[in-house]
Amino acid sequence: MNVASIDWQPIWLTLRLASITTVVLMVAAIPLGWWLARTHSWMKQPLSAVFALPLVLPPTVLGFYLLLLLGPHGPVGGLTLSLGLGTLPFTFTGLVIASSLYSLPFALQPIQNAFENIGSRPFEVAATLRATRWDRAVSIALPLARNGLLSAAVLAFAHTIGEFGVVLMIGGNIPGATKVLSVAIYDHVESMEYAQAHWLAGGMLAFSFITLLTLYIVSGRSMRIVR
Repeated sequence: MNVASIDWQPIWLTLRLASITTVVLMVAAIPLGWWLARTHSWMKQPLSAVFALPLVLPPTVLGFYLLLLLGPHGPVGGLTLSLGLGTLPFTFTGLVIASSLYSLPFALQPIQNAFENIGSRPFEVAATLRATRWDRAVSIALPLARNGLLSAAVLAFAHTIGEFGVVLMIGGNIPGATKVLSVAIYDHVESMEYAQAHWLAGGMLAFSFITLLTLYIVSGRSMRIVR
């Protein structure tokens, strides 16, 4: 088997899914992580546990409940049907929703930890200089939390690349629409097409290693610069 015979469609679909999911997660996780890092509300611990559930739940459990929620008889599915938008399961949009929920802890926890590690002293000093909350967030919090933001983006992207159970449950196996890389590998193995599976699995293994190695190198350099 050569490179020209590889089915590239699941690869491009997976990269598209991972890119969109990462953007969605960063937009959601930055303000959420900031709130969790700074709040003293009694809701912090229960909400943190809820957001971390995908770390311990089997992907099929999350996928099953998403099917019920987004399906035609679920509250979200009923709403989208009434609006003429159809249902979200077995669509690319449904994959984005499922991937965003499943990868949320991988983006949220590094960002929350980064904000917590800043401490309150820099913000107190900025407040004495009459910096607004927006100025403190943009000029202090985000730059000081850059390692956490980078880790969150890389981990969310890489984790989405490797998702299988939840995307299979909510997206199925529709070529060109929901058949992502992990599902394609499963199909090849099930059909005993080990050569094709080796190409795709080996590429995913190399990508994962390079991604994590790059993350460790960049994070290490950033730490040395800070010190």
